[in-house]
Amino acid sequence: MTTSTLQQRRLSIRAPAVAGSFYPKKTNQLRKLLDDFLHKKVSAVKPPKAIIAPHAGFIYSGQIAASVYSHIALFKNQITRVVLLGPAHRVYVKGIALPSNTHFATPLGNIAIDTKLINQLENYPDVHFSDAAHELEHSLEVQLPFLQKVLDDFTLVPLLLGAAHVEQVATLLNDLWEGDETLIVISSDLSHYLDYETALKKDNDTSRLIENFEYAAIGPDQACGCMPIRGLLKIAQEKKMRIQKLDLRNSGDTAGTKDRVVGYGAYALFTNSDDSILNNEDKTIVFDVINKSIVHGLEKGRAYKPKLENYNARLRKQYAVFITLKLHAKLRGCIGITEAHAPLIEAVAQYAYAAAFSDPRFKPLTADEYKQIEISLSILTPAIPLAFNGEDDLLNQLRPNIDGLIIQKNSARATFLPVVWESIQNKRQFLDELKRKAGIKQSESPTQAWRYTAEYYV
Repeated sequence: MTTSTLQQRRLSIRAPAVAGSFYPKKTNQLRKLLDDFLHKKVSAVKPPKAIIAPHAGFIYSGQIAASVYSHIALFKNQITRVVLLGPAHRVYVKGIALPSNTHFATPLGNIAIDTKLINQLENYPDVHFSDAAHELEHSLEVQLPFLQKVLDDFTLVPLLLGAAHVEQVATLLNDLWEGDETLIVISSDLSHYLDYETALKKDNDTSRLIENFEYAAIGPDQACGCMPIRGLLKIAQEKKMRIQKLDLRNSGDTAGTKDRVVGYGAYALFTNSDDSILNNEDKTIVFDVINKSIVHGLEKGRAYKPKLENYNARLRKQYAVFITLKLHAKLRGCIGITEAHAPLIEAVAQYAYAAAFSDPRFKPLTADEYKQIEISLSILTPAIPLAFNGEDDLLNQLRPNIDGLIIQKNSARATFLPVVWESIQNKRQFLDELKRKAGIKQSESPTQAWRYTAEYYV
């Protein structure tokens, strides 16, 4: 860069380009709208390392974007840098365009650019500075108010992608990956200007590609941000990450007509490193409480009640849990809940007792059986609703050995944990057995379904 350009970087603030059109220009109105979008409380097992969020006008895609940003808000003190990638819509970009600004502005204030990191990126092939590309672009700007709302202080690395290669994007992301302080945000809508039913099918197909890391099959017809999505999915697959769909709708579901709709999806990607919910010490403590509760039930006829103040903050977090008991490799009791409502250490005590003595399928556990019992614990991620058209579509979305599933029809409802895949490998059998458990006739179909994953401990 020239000396004059460096001087410009020390002084330059990119002004909002779409405030007043894509989202409110007045600060108080913008804050209120974000509060409305983000009002729903969520529980998260761990922070996402990367997210995919839509970038249309807030009245169209804001609800969908909020579904993933709500999870980021739980870890606002941890994230101090955001690497933000989106497609260039208004100016042709060869490769990747960097801004020469020091800050990006929104009605909520200024966001500092990580200028040191930006300067280093200029050395990459096909990466260059282009203020013209950034000046009027909305794909990055629309994410900024959400980030300002859910995070504390953070720096921004804004990257606009044009004609780039997936390997180039994946390499760049890998070099920017860093640790827990860095969040990767991919900005993209899905299908554009199809009729409602056609868009529904196309977006469901695209979502399956995303969830299965089939990045090579995702093109501009599936997502305007196909290149950043492909780059992220390539590296996520290599890192053996887990992906969770949080919402999938289109403008016909939110604020538009159904004749020409735009599709929106929200996804969170998680690392599968050794940052499990329970470390070895916590696991020992948790299983000690599980066993205490069963023994307490045998001796006194009620669950053991641990004192919260005796346990660390990790074990006081709220989680949805299931306790499973097996005797001679056969199920002997399984009770839990799919929505977090109590601290982990209290939940395991409650459901260990229930699995041993209150499962209606079995008689209460005896002292002799307890000596031979095998105990396992499943800690669940939040359940996400699935949009599906018939059972074949629902089956297509199921991921063997990954997904737990909840189904419902009227008042009939049941769930299978992911561990059930150990004994049922066929998707059709998995669903049929779950329908039988719920009391849904085999000739009928569930009307609602939710998917979740779980960490499993024995």
